[in-house]
Amino acid sequence: MGLRGDEELIRVALEAAAGAPAGDVPVGAVVFASDGTELARAANSREAIGDPTAHAEVLALRAAAQVYGDGWRLEGTTLAVTLEPCTMCAGALVLARVSRVVFGAWEPKTGAVGSLWDVVRDRRLTHRPQVRGGVLEGECAAVLEEFFRGQRITPSGL
Repeated sequence: MGLRGDEELIRVALEAAAGAPAGDVPVGAVVFASDGTELARAANSREAIGDPTAHAEVLALRAAAQVYGDGWRLEGTTLAVTLEPCTMCAGALVLARVSRVVFGAWEPKTGAVGSLWDVVRDRRLTHRPQVRGGVLEGECAAVLEEFFRGQRITPSGL
């Protein structure tokens, strides 16, 4: 498999998001090797499995660690995710030593890769991945907006 562009990586993450269980926020994450080979993908599954840590990024990192060379170290990989990672996920990808993070929609309320916080570029950390945000931002945001629009309860007849 050849190298992939960032837009293609996010399109694959959007495919992963489409597989989110009913009731879970449709966020998708995919871990790619340096040659573009897909190592693992996941969608948010907090509601489905009752696990507060079951964010797409964490699940994808766990799965990638099972198939990638050096155990938990994911050096040389890229994490593509449809929504800017939160503090938990940003911390996990730093600890996993992911080399690059590419994400779609910005998350001003909980984002930890440049919006509310910037965990991944904190100079005190020994590992700081490269980051590119806002890739296919509109498409990624539209998936979330549609989900949350469907979650709202409106009065009868409106």
